[in-house]
Amino acid sequence: MRRIVISEFMDEDAVALLRARFDVTYDPRLVDQPERLAAAIAAVPALIVRNRTQVREALLDAAPRLRVIGRLGVGLDNIDITACAERGVRVIPATGANADAVAEYVIAAVLILLRGAYGATARIAAGEWPRTALTGREAQARLLGLVGFGDIARRIVPRAKALGMRIAACDPLVNDHEIRRNGAEPMPLDRLVAEADAVSLHVPLTDTTRKLIDTQRIAAMRRDAVLINTARGGIVDEDALIAALKEGRLGGAALDVFESEPPEEPRRFADVPNLLLTPHIAGVTQESNRRVSLMIAERVATELDRLE
Repeated sequence: MRRIVISEFMDEDAVALLRARFDVTYDPRLVDQPERLAAAIAAVPALIVRNRTQVREALLDAAPRLRVIGRLGVGLDNIDITACAERGVRVIPATGANADAVAEYVIAAVLILLRGAYGATARIAAGEWPRTALTGREAQARLLGLVGFGDIARRIVPRAKALGMRIAACDPLVNDHEIRRNGAEPMPLDRLVAEADAVSLHVPLTDTTRKLIDTQRIAAMRRDAVLINTARGGIVDEDALIAALKEGRLGGAALDVFESEPPEEPRRFADVPNLLLTPHIAGVTQESNRRVSLMIAERVATELDRLE
């Protein structure tokens, strides 16, 4: 009961803490080598993953002694929670540890997309002086719509208010009083999408939220509105978003997550105007990686101690 496999990158200090007490296999290459991963966890009680390791029934069947999975993050769509529960495997996410990093990413994306002035380096270096073309907008008095009102969305509220923004939020699992108490105006989804200057997504990927932002909802958005997705890629219809940006029917978008990661057809994102792409790193900073890693190291160690 003293063995742990870590299949994706983890802060070295957290790995060292675990190695001081447990037999640890730390190999971030395992995420891309499913057969090696299955062999590595065959007799191991603990596995630590990020978002790329797919913990499905086949992998769980290969690890009959597995009792705990530490998730270096909060999204659990790469882990079959039902299958884990049926096998008595506890799943431990790093709830809250990277929320500030995501909140800062969202605010930065809103400012960059509204202002529209930060992609001119090559043009100026080439001798252009595109002042008129780069006259953007201020965040002050703009409406920021938060789709989903969990921990990350609530941390965005004070940051956005510090910029003078107005905040609206919708979440079927949060009552209006709770939304108001945390500084936002409750608003139905379709009204929020239609009225917001910036829409930021903070919902899990489920059958209900898949393609939540589809062709129809994108068409309902303001032509100068911007969309930020740091939640899960399948929530946005990527083809519909690309078409809207190319046709000038949407002001801009920032995607940190994709329907498949890495994208299966990355070239379709090339030359799309006012589109910011990042490789699922909204919640990954030096500070958050350390917080997430130390939290999971401590919680997995505690769980293994309890099982002995």
